[in-house]
Amino acid sequence: MRTSFKILALVSGIAVLYSCGRKLTETKPIRKDITETVFASGILVPENQYNLTAQNDGYLVKLNFIEGDTVKAGQVLAIIENKQNDFNALGARELLSIASTNISASAPALKQVAANITLAQLKLKEDALQAERYKKLYDDKSVSELEYENAELAMENSKANLAALQESYNLSKQQAEQQLITQKSQTDVNGVLRENNEIKSVIGGKVFQKQKQPGDYVKKGDVIAVIGDQNNIYAKLSIDETNISKIRVGQSVIIQLNTNKEKNYNGTVTEIYPAFDDQAQSFYCKVKFTDKLDFRISGTQLQGNVIIGVKKNALVIPRNYLGYGSKVNLKDKGQVIVQAGFISSDYAEIISGLDENTVITTE
Repeated sequence: MRTSFKILALVSGIAVLYSCGRKLTETKPIRKDITETVFASGILVPENQYNLTAQNDGYLVKLNFIEGDTVKAGQVLAIIENKQNDFNALGARELLSIASTNISASAPALKQVAANITLAQLKLKEDALQAERYKKLYDDKSVSELEYENAELAMENSKANLAALQESYNLSKQQAEQQLITQKSQTDVNGVLRENNEIKSVIGGKVFQKQKQPGDYVKKGDVIAVIGDQNNIYAKLSIDETNISKIRVGQSVIIQLNTNKEKNYNGTVTEIYPAFDDQAQSFYCKVKFTDKLDFRISGTQLQGNVIIGVKKNALVIPRNYLGYGSKVNLKDKGQVIVQAGFISSDYAEIISGLDENTVITTE
């Protein structure tokens, strides 16, 4: 990365001298309007670009697209063969059918308890009548107190048995309902896993890159294709640490694609990414094109100059006249140290130490 500026007119009046066998050139500083820019490299990126990824492990048995296709949201683009998911989904559906049957009145377990309840109700009715008879007999002194109490005890036991059977019925039904809920959830999960064998586009767009072929074995998370909005492409610029503080949203940018460096495109900084990329060791900013872009291939490399300032009537000299430590050679007077401002590979701004009448030289 580098900070540069453009001179609106060429520096003129450079003379060639020879001194002690050395070839020297001389010139004078001039005043011109200069534009300071930050140079950055980057690539073309489609808006809403995302990776179409596998959600299951398995073999790709079908791809329903080629690079350059336009796809719609929800369209099935690839199919993965995963028999385990198929079997699990089938088994879950069968178990759900059984669980649904188990909560009906005709379920074997519930029918058995219901039959026992019916018998217990009949037994209780019989024991209640018997207890009533024994009470009358006891009142008439026809049976002993022990016989009467045994009849009462038999009736109470029948009541307790009926209550226990009713609780057992309720518990069995509750357990069957819980099993149904659990099995329905498991069926839904297995259904989703099976549906994940069909890989669908999340957002509609253009397929910019295909990364897998039919027959490839893929794992969950593997990228199968790259999809994005073909009608909305922006430039992603890489800015180094020394220049990121100079970048602002709204600044103008002049961009050249590496595929055609003879043509310039105008753009505007619309976003500065909030995180530093450790791998690339740079920051990123997003540039929207204000000119019509006639080349729309994702990943195309480019270079841009972000215009960060314009200075009127600046004093400048050719860059090769400025030495290390901001030293400049004056004709017949030797080296002096100047205060430099904007510096590019071609020109340097002089803030103090020289004027338009100063003659400077270099080898």
